Amino acid sequence: MAINFDSMLGIHQHTLGVRTQRAEMIANNIANADTPGYKAKGMEFQQALKQATGGSGNYKLDRTHGDHFSVELKPSGTEKYRVPNQPDTGDGNTVDIQLEQNLYMQNALEYQMSTSFLDARISGVKKAITGGQ
Repeated sequence: MAINFDSMLGIHQHTLGVRTQRAEMIANNIANADTPGYKAKGMEFQQALKQATGGSGNYKLDRTHGDHFSVELKPSGTEKYRVPNQPDTGDGNTVDIQLEQNLYMQNALEYQMSTSFLDARISGVKKAITGGQ
C-alpha cells in the first residue's frame, strides 16, 4: 500500500515554505532598517498559505515523467508593503525595527512548531512501518 504524504503531513508541509518566505522578508526589512527610502514589506500569511496549498494564483510546471517532483513557483501578490505605525523620520524609511524583530521571533517559533509537528508525524509513520523497533 502506498503512503500518501499529502494526507500524512497535512498543511504543515506547506506552512514551512510560507514561513521561510516570511522569515526572508522580515530579515530583509531588518537589514534595510537604515536604508533611506526603503519601504517595509510584509505578507498576509493566510493568503500565502492558501496559494501554497493549491488555491488560486499558483504556477505549476509541467512534469515530463510521473516520478518527477512537482515544482511550483512563488505566486505573485503575497508580498505587500506594510502600513507604517510610526511617523516618518524624514528619510522615507518605514521599517520599525522593534516590530520586525518581534515578528521575526514569532515566525521562528511558529516555524519550529511546524517542524516539531512534522517530526512527530514522520516518527509515527516510521514506527508504524518498522513495528516500533
